[in-house]
Amino acid sequence: MGTYVANLQKEIGVKAEMPAGYFIDYGGTFENQQRAMRHLLLVVPLSIFIIIGLLYLNFGKMKYAILILLNLPFALSGGVFLLWMRGMYLSISASIGFVALFGVAVLNGIVLIDHINEVRKGKGKEKDLKKMILEGSADRLRPVLMTALVASLGFIPMAFNTGPGSEVQRPLATVVIGGLITSTFLTLLVLPIIYYWMENRGTKKGKNVESEVSS
Repeated sequence: MGTYVANLQKEIGVKAEMPAGYFIDYGGTFENQQRAMRHLLLVVPLSIFIIIGLLYLNFGKMKYAILILLNLPFALSGGVFLLWMRGMYLSISASIGFVALFGVAVLNGIVLIDHINEVRKGKGKEKDLKKMILEGSADRLRPVLMTALVASLGFIPMAFNTGPGSEVQRPLATVVIGGLITSTFLTLLVLPIIYYWMENRGTKKGKNVESEVSS
């Protein structure tokens, strides 16, 4: 919609000569879309800010909140890619799909990271960090996959709907399905690697500080 109107505005600006005192205003669906996008520019940052606060309250450390928020770019990339593959544009329904997608992506990150922390607390120094991360990730493989599959499979009928209202349903479902594919895959592979790097780096810094104090 935005692309069509932008092309129309360009053509009118080049070929049409407006008399003094006249102007062109674009209403209808385009006007509603612009209004909704302005609302989303306020709602989305506010939602992310609230998510960060809740994650910090849950884990007690900002690094875990930031780590889980890395799921959002993973989810965003998959949703945008599938929209492009299907020849769709970013619409209001697609934007709402991204909001729903971010919620599932954050939930999967919490499930994974929280369990890895529980494994580390239970094992203590019994195992090394890499083995505990692998064990925690393996334990949460099925829950993360089940969450993603239930959500994505439920949106498949909407993604291929051609009946009344399909112009609203298809972009929303496409975003959720595409984002869940990349988000789930990268949650299970990339997040444990980044978690290991963060914790291992923190452990090394702690040992260096202790050696400097003792010396």
